[in-house]
Amino acid sequence: MANHKSSLKRIRQDQTKRVHNKYHARTTRNAIKELRGTTDKTAAQEMLPKVSSMLDKLAKRSVIHKNKAANLKSSLTLHVNALQ
Repeated sequence: MANHKSSLKRIRQDQTKRVHNKYHARTTRNAIKELRGTTDKTAAQEMLPKVSSMLDKLAKRSVIHKNKAANLKSSLTLHVNALQ
């Protein structure tokens, strides 16, 4: 257990951030699954900018790596373009 007041505060802050990051990462993963499961091209094209924005925000806040966000955005764009 931590001995300093500042380390106790750091533990509390980390716990709050962990819950926040977990929520946003889970929401983004669900949006990605929904986009990949979509067979309608127009619906997928409407969802793609929203999902891309979510990925950019996660990368900006260092929840995921920026290259992972770029790779996911690229693969999702290819998926949407391949739909008919």
